[in-house]
Amino acid sequence: MKDLFYAHISEDGRKQTVLEHLEGTARLASEFAEVFGEAQLGQLVGLAHDIGKYTPGFQKRLNGGPKVDHLSAGAFEVMKLQQFPAAFCVAGHHGGIPDGGAREDHGGQSTLMGRLAKVQSGGVEDYAAFKEELELTGVLPRQSFGNDLPAVCFFIRMLFSCLVDADYLDTERFMNGNILKAKGDSNLNGSGWSNSADMEELDRRLQKYVSGWFPPRNELNGLRWKILESCIEKGEKEEPGLFSLTVPTGGGKTVASLAFAIRHAKVHGKKRVIYVIPYTSIIEQTADMFRNILGAENVLEHHSGVSYKDEGGVSEETLRKIKATENWDMPVIVTTAVQFFESLYSNMPSKCRKLHNIADSVIVFDEAQMLPVPYLRPCVHAISQLIEKYNVSAVLCTATQPALENIFKKYLPDHSAIELCPEGIRKNDIFRRVTFRNVGKLTWEELGKTLNEQRQVLCIVNSRKNANQIFQMLEGEGIFHLSTLMYPEHRRRILSEIRERLKAGEVCKVVSTSLIEAGVDVDFPAVFREEAGLDSILQAAGRCNREGKRSNAESVVTIFRTESRPPQLFAIPIGAARSVLMHREDIASEEAIHEYFTELLNLKGEDAQDKKQILKRMESGDFPFKSIAEDFKLIENDVKTIYIPGEKNKCLISRLRNGERSRELFRELAQYGVSVYSQHYDTLREAGDLEILDDEVVILVNENLYSEETGLSLEADFGKALFV
Repeated sequence: MKDLFYAHISEDGRKQTVLEHLEGTARLASEFAEVFGEAQLGQLVGLAHDIGKYTPGFQKRLNGGPKVDHLSAGAFEVMKLQQFPAAFCVAGHHGGIPDGGAREDHGGQSTLMGRLAKVQSGGVEDYAAFKEELELTGVLPRQSFGNDLPAVCFFIRMLFSCLVDADYLDTERFMNGNILKAKGDSNLNGSGWSNSADMEELDRRLQKYVSGWFPPRNELNGLRWKILESCIEKGEKEEPGLFSLTVPTGGGKTVASLAFAIRHAKVHGKKRVIYVIPYTSIIEQTADMFRNILGAENVLEHHSGVSYKDEGGVSEETLRKIKATENWDMPVIVTTAVQFFESLYSNMPSKCRKLHNIADSVIVFDEAQMLPVPYLRPCVHAISQLIEKYNVSAVLCTATQPALENIFKKYLPDHSAIELCPEGIRKNDIFRRVTFRNVGKLTWEELGKTLNEQRQVLCIVNSRKNANQIFQMLEGEGIFHLSTLMYPEHRRRILSEIRERLKAGEVCKVVSTSLIEAGVDVDFPAVFREEAGLDSILQAAGRCNREGKRSNAESVVTIFRTESRPPQLFAIPIGAARSVLMHREDIASEEAIHEYFTELLNLKGEDAQDKKQILKRMESGDFPFKSIAEDFKLIENDVKTIYIPGEKNKCLISRLRNGERSRELFRELAQYGVSVYSQHYDTLREAGDLEILDDEVVILVNENLYSEETGLSLEADFGKALFV
């Protein structure tokens, strides 16, 4: 009788054979890879990934024996078939895609070449029993890459995603007694959950939502309706590709871009809509709007600050969303640029599971001008790959369109961006709702006096130190401070009170860092903006006369310099902005904006647009997956998170102190965390103000250092700018 080899044993004693697991994983991986034309390669990696379990050593491991290497065998076998993309995927399906390494690497090294050498030298147990149950056959990729090695690396990550998601889902299905069914089973998606609407239904819901916009009640609403109509029309008529949506603040770009995305997805059979937003500080209101329009069951909000939990436990719907955060198997995803791009350049299974579900989607990049310059070229390259080879349509959505055409031309030569907003509409004077005034340098005393003379005013500055200093000069009632020294839940409460006072016409004077600029829905009659990049100035202007209820003559955005030197981080954007301010009368014109971004990119230079040499390292042919994943961080990790205890999070803090380190707990705690620079952190630590549970978990114990007005004490912050 032939020996049976098992892949998994469940808690209730059921056994899944290796063959059952390989075939189940292969079916799913093949289906996932079919979206970008590589079903056969998907099947191959699925069949090969666990053939190292055909050994007595692994069978002992299932019953508590020592760990064994079951990855290298499959990588070696597919490499024998000259399937090197598959070899990377198989070798990394638990620990992450390895670096390629060199031919002389030995079996003790974790590179792909090291793993192959380990098998060749007899460093793994004989796994030949797999040949009695299955045959591996080489296939040619349908996609051609020529000498484009970065494109090959991108392809390997996408294929890897198909494998690790399929592996996880098949394993989960077995462990749960087949309660979670495979993709393709009746009325269930890849995560094993139903209840999501299709694009036809989402389009119907959106049309119902906007039906109240017509007939327009005034000229501004009339223009918003025309922008919306244009987006819907082009979503239906235009072929998939690259699009731009340049809509002035107040033009309704959020709903218009969603309308384009859903109609385009419906007409062209796209599987989902992904909305990518620069910061967590503005993502929640967008997700709330989409839930209101499309239904909460159809929208997944995925970022570090969201937690899915019910007061009475975890419901089926909540569990469904927790599962969907792992592979994005829902129709509408709202996420951050950090989550999106860092996943695309990751090598880890947990981050890469979702990648294959990005294929065949419509992606809207909200506030596209905020793509970080140090990673600009790798980000544009990733967008270009998704459009060219993975059936994606991408929309660059912003009020201040960046000058990216030359970069896209390099990586996506056969596609030019199609503008969705008619030129005559976006240049209409009704969108010019403010007057800009550049007053030069103001002393602290002059600035404080001017702000105190206002009834309702917003002052935005470049550093937390400046925000704190100006706040101390404000007098009377209705004064507020906003910065990232306040934890997110605290900022939300303050913003809610600010909106109520503005709506009621009460006194409201606010000083804030740049966190309030991008997408935060507030409407002040006067805004003061410390000198910064032109994009920041124009974003600040979007908080002035936002609803267009006042004339532009009485809605003034004042640009000023302070007595303190701006952080070095702002030097180049300020220089580029000054160049435009000197000779452009209308700094909000498309010409001025284009000139600014062109000047900004030229000043920084091409090398600065790929600070970590991500693309050049991929061009080297070394396939440095692991090292690139470690280096690709949109937000540099020069900060530490300090959790602020209070009445609302007593239970969460207690769970931390009791040793819990669950993902769910950290998601909830994110609402009570403040990020500080290392220098600030070290000063607090040396003063004994922190309780350090381990390297990653720190609690403020000197609660006197946290103010309900200004947040965490700024004693150790020396004026660095922090982008939220």
